[in-house]
Amino acid sequence: MLGRVAWLSMLLLAAPVAAQEPSNDTGSQAAEQPTNPEMTAIFEADQAARKGSDIDWATVTVEDAARRTRVGELLDAGQLHSGDDFYHAAFVFQHGSEPSDYLKAHALALVAVARGKETATWIAAATLDRYLMAIGQPQIYGTQFTKPSDGDWSQEPYQRELLSDALREASLVPPIAEQEKKRSELSARDRDK
Repeated sequence: MLGRVAWLSMLLLAAPVAAQEPSNDTGSQAAEQPTNPEMTAIFEADQAARKGSDIDWATVTVEDAARRTRVGELLDAGQLHSGDDFYHAAFVFQHGSEPSDYLKAHALALVAVARGKETATWIAAATLDRYLMAIGQPQIYGTQFTKPSDGDWSQEPYQRELLSDALREASLVPPIAEQEKKRSELSARDRDK
């Protein structure tokens, strides 16, 4: 089943939005949808909590949970409409703590892409990688970097051969060579401290 989820996600990420036939049902987005200002404010708070070098992660974790709860309420009430709304919601759920948070973030990112937020392809890739790693499977895009307390930065487990760099590029993810450079730079920076 996991193979089907990853396969379907890759198909959706690779499909050009403009090539999809518009639907005439009432659920389609016939025109640009308004962005929910509350969702924008939640996203901005989520991002602001991660700025700076002296972050109190215990506080951020509690605030993250409250933000996810409120975004879930907005989502359930049908208050998210635009590609930006779903893009912002994806980031909030990506900062969750459970595999289901990351999978929901992935689904939200796919809706954002479908609603015209093309830059959401990166968060769709990152949330799928985060979900896969959370359930003990290797990531496939290479967006997740981890650092054990006694070692260098790593992307493992990582199934590098599954996707081509061309597909990574289409998903706004750097190619493997750039990822390796970033990983090496992170490790060197930490060794120099």
